[in-house]
Order: sequence, then structure tokens, then C-alpha cells
Amino acid sequence: MILPIYVFGQPVLRKVAEDITPDYPQLKDLIGDMWDTLAESEGIGLAAPQIGKAIRLVVIDLDVLSEDMPEYKDFRHVYINAHIVEYDESKTDVSEEGCLSLPAIHEKVTRPSRIRVAWDDENFEHHEEWIEGYLARVMQHEFDHLDGKMFVDRISPLRKQLIKSKLRALTQGRYRCGYRTKAPLRAK
Repeated sequence: MILPIYVFGQPVLRKVAEDITPDYPQLKDLIGDMWDTLAESEGIGLAAPQIGKAIRLVVIDLDVLSEDMPEYKDFRHVYINAHIVEYDESKTDVSEEGCLSLPAIHEKVTRPSRIRVAWDDENFEHHEEWIEGYLARVMQHEFDHLDGKMFVDRISPLRKQLIKSKLRALTQGRYRCGYRTKAPLRAK
């Protein structure tokens, strides 16, 4: 089922998400719905807070980029109870980011190129490893959602000031995009 994506200004996007257990209600269905929603919105990653659930669950599909990045062929993973354990700040990368919860906003964001992450897979088997490159960026972006953060929190105060009117428009429900959304409650 295609779910609406919660837009900037929705309170759930600012909550710190909770870890879940294998008995979380209808988890398999929820993961399937997240995959459907991600495909419909043509994104590469989706965190549960973006569909209104304050739980630590993320799906990432980099296979859609495999024509340009063959190393990501068939890369579709689920991350449950995901946490960034350590950032390697010795090398950073600047790249433009966008977000399904921030339609039509794109900004350059500086992030570490290497991180150590811990997560459970769909069978609740635990994993922990160092991740580098583009996947590290995507994970940081998506895992930020689990900590109540968004990429606009990582841009300079000047850039944030320059997009203030765009952010306000989102909170007021004044935006257009090609996928189902749930505007902030105060939107008219």
C-alpha cells in the first residue's frame, strides 16, 4: 500500500524514534508498504518517521542508481534499530541532498565520508560495520530522521535563512510534488 509521506512541519519528523522488537505489529506489512511508497515517490531511502511512525526503521534502494553506480546493483536493504555508532571525521564530502519530506528543496550538505553503523536486519540479526562513500551519506541522511533531524539542520545558518520562506511554505501546506503527502496539521 502506498502511504503518504509526512512533510516538514509534521511533529513526528522531530521525534527521536524508538527501537522495536520482533513482535512489532505487522512489521512485515509495514516494510512492504515502505518499499511501495519509496518506489512510488522515486526516492532512494525512506525512514519510518517520514510515514508517521516514530520507530527506528529505514529502507534504502540504491539499485535505482546502478546504471551510474554499478556497485549498487540489487542493493535493497532494510535497517531496523539503526544507529550511527561512530563518525570518522578525518574526511568529509560535500554533496547536494534532497528529501521526500522537503519537496523541491535541495542544498549542499557536508558529511563524514565514513561511519560505523549498527542495525538489525529483517530477521533481527545484529550487524555492525564501517560504511564509506555514497552509502554512508544516504545512511546518515536517513538515520538523521530517526534522531528527529533533517538535512536542513546541517546547512549553514545563512543558507537556512535563504530558504526560510520555502520552509514556511511547506509548514503551511503550500507545495506541489508528484507523490502522496501529509501536510502539517496547521496547514490550511
